[in-house]
Formats: sequence, structure tokens, C-alpha cells
Amino acid sequence: MTVAAPALEAVPRRSPRAWLADLPVLAVAVVWGGSYLAAKGITTTHTVIAVLVLRFALVLPVLVVAGWTRLRALRPAQLRGAGLLGLVLGGIFLLETYGVVHTSATNAGLIISLTMIFTPLAEAAVRRQAPSLGFLGAAAVSVAGVVLLTQGAGFTAPSTGDLLILGAALARTLHVLLMARIEAVQDADSLSLTTVQLGAAVLVFALLAAVPGTGDSPWAAAADFGPAEWAGLAFLSVFCTLFAFFVQMWAVRRTSPSRVSLLLGTEPLWAAVAGIAVGGEELGALGYAGALLVLGGTAWGRRAVLPAAGTS
Repeated sequence: MTVAAPALEAVPRRSPRAWLADLPVLAVAVVWGGSYLAAKGITTTHTVIAVLVLRFALVLPVLVVAGWTRLRALRPAQLRGAGLLGLVLGGIFLLETYGVVHTSATNAGLIISLTMIFTPLAEAAVRRQAPSLGFLGAAAVSVAGVVLLTQGAGFTAPSTGDLLILGAALARTLHVLLMARIEAVQDADSLSLTTVQLGAAVLVFALLAAVPGTGDSPWAAAADFGPAEWAGLAFLSVFCTLFAFFVQMWAVRRTSPSRVSLLLGTEPLWAAVAGIAVGGEELGALGYAGALLVLGGTAWGRRAVLPAAGTS
């Protein structure tokens, strides 16, 4: 499960050793793919909000300290824009985390990849430009794959978790569109923008945690954690959030934004690998066929919309 990515605005430096920057980015895709299984292992329907509070409250102080000077320089309009984005981000994490509790980690990672299809479609609608036939073909393949993926044990209605993850994919699309449309955040520092977004999301989680009937409090959940749960939380906080964010900031200054985007797009593949190899999940023949279609369709669609320039 991803965090708000820094804006990929840096001018890429072409280098014969660009592959050296690929390895850390690929590591981010791997840990993001494993995040669904990790979240599923430490979260129940009663602890979703508590886990979200703990996950981001652990890393937020580090981000604040690392970018304090630039954070203080944000204008009021930038703070408001980043705060709005943070509310959407909070919704994404709620949908994703509740969703992964009610479906498999494999399904979650593959369904969320539909964001790569939804976003260009939404951009085309906003701009009133028809997408290419190649991209429409890729979208059709991906959607067919999700249908098969969610019917791995036979044709039934998609699970509640599958629908929640689908909602998270739509919310991710909204988040991307808002980042491109809110003028105040266009020139904002990436670290400061992400810090404010996570701060707004944590505030939402904390307020929800204080409402009776929304599940265990963060303190009660933390008290019940054993070594395995703390390890899972540390993985989500340190690797899937801090490590991932700083690697992205480092990588976009040493390679092209398109290359970073392509490497991060392998996240659903690693989610499937973790769910099947580590989590012992079974897809069935239809599910495996669907997984292949989702991966193939999203890869095809990504290449149909990414500009050829800037890749290396």
C-alpha cells in the first residue's frame, strides 16, 4: 500500500549506470507488494483504524524533523491544498486496509493496480480527449482480468473486500487528479507536501479512533501486539513509508520519472508473489488467468500512456 509519492518533476539525468538507481526503486515495489500481506497479518476488522494511527504516527515525526525548514515555508494556500489531498489519502488508506481484511493480499494488490488504467481514463474525460484504441484495449484486458481474479473459486459475487479495494483504486485516481488540478500545490516542496498529507490523514484516523464503536483504540491494539505484530507494523512504517518515500525522492533525480513509474508499476506482481508464496493463498485456474490478464493489461496500458521521451 503506497504513500503519497513525491512529484516526479525532476529533470532526469541520463547515465549508463541508470540501472544502479533501478535497484532501490525495485525494492520499493517489492516492499509495497508485501505491504498487503503485512497489513492483513496485523489487522482485524476491530483494529483497522488503530493500526493506521500507529503506522503513520510512528513516521510522521521523522518527516517533520527532516523537512521542518521547508515545511514552515509553505503558504496558507499550499497548506489547504495539501490538507485536502490528505483527506483523500486518508480515505484511500481506510478503503485499502478495510478491504485487505476482507479479501486476499493477492487480490488486493492486483485490483489496486487498476489505478494505472482509471487515471488515464479520468484524465481523458476531464480533458475531453478520447484515449487511444491501444489503451482502451489494455483497459478491457485489465477489467476482464479482475473479473476472473475475483472468481478464482467459481463465479460468485465479488467479495466486500474486493469492492473496497476497487473503491480505493478509484480514490487513488481522484488523488492523482487533484494533485494535478490544485494549483497551490504545484510548486510545493515534495517532502513538505507529503508530510502535510500524512498529518491530515493521521488526524482523520485519530478522530475516528475517538468515536465509540469504531474499533479498538490505538493504545489497546498496541498493548495486544506481540513480536510478530510489532515487526509487521515496523515493516509498514519504516520500509513501506519512510524508505519508500526517500528512495523515490532520490531516484527521480538520478533517472527518468517514466522509468521510476514503470518500476513501481511492478507492485501488483510482488503482491501476488507474497500472497501466494508467503501467505499460502490459492487463486484457482480462473484466478491465475485473471492475474496474468491484470498484469499484462496494466503493463500494456502503462506503455500506451507513458511518453517515449524521458525513458532510459
